[in-house]
Amino acid sequence: MKGFEHVVQAPYNQVKNSDSPFKGKWGKEFFGNDNPIILELGCGKGEYSVELAEKNPDKNFLGVDIKGARLWKGAKIAAEKELKNVGFLRTNIEIIGQFFAPEEVDEIWLTFPDPQMKKTRKRLTSTFFLKRYQPFLKKTGVIHLKTDSKFQYSYTRALVHLNAFNVVAETDNLYESEILNDTLRIKTFYEKQWLSRGITIKYLAFQLNEKEWTEPETGFEKDEYRSFGRSARDL
Repeated sequence: MKGFEHVVQAPYNQVKNSDSPFKGKWGKEFFGNDNPIILELGCGKGEYSVELAEKNPDKNFLGVDIKGARLWKGAKIAAEKELKNVGFLRTNIEIIGQFFAPEEVDEIWLTFPDPQMKKTRKRLTSTFFLKRYQPFLKKTGVIHLKTDSKFQYSYTRALVHLNAFNVVAETDNLYESEILNDTLRIKTFYEKQWLSRGITIKYLAFQLNEKEWTEPETGFEKDEYRSFGRSARDL
């Protein structure tokens, strides 16, 4: 990972009490421009970030994950393709606010995050995490959730509607919906797994507001299947 110029490594034990030197400066000092910045949180192998960068040369994309072994693949592909508008940040999402200044980020993508069915606090769409995104996400910024998990989708949808967030788009069957476009057709490693099982892909895009937020009541139907596992090979 240290050999890639477009990778920043900052695990929790290194930055837990200090802000990143790139905070407020990602555009000019990391990407070298003033283009919009889009994050992919929990990006895994970084496929979505890389393909988004290819399709949108006028925007900057930053994939974030704590697992260096996963990020390495995306960083390698980005380097081989000589993409200048995509980078990777290795850190804990719990401290993501230490890396970005107010309204520095235009959009957030959450692509197939672990639904964390047992612990609300660990869900990347919980109020715990949304409160961390809000300061650095622009007022008009959009959060995109793409998931195989019926539990994750139902929980997030309930939270969004309960708190009167602005819904940009929502569907429980993306590939049969009218909102499908080139961006949403990008398939990650894990998405290919779910599709091969006949599992429908859900999508929800929304904008936050500045009200006090409440968690929805529990009782969402849990997923009955498991992942192929982190050692599964690319399809």
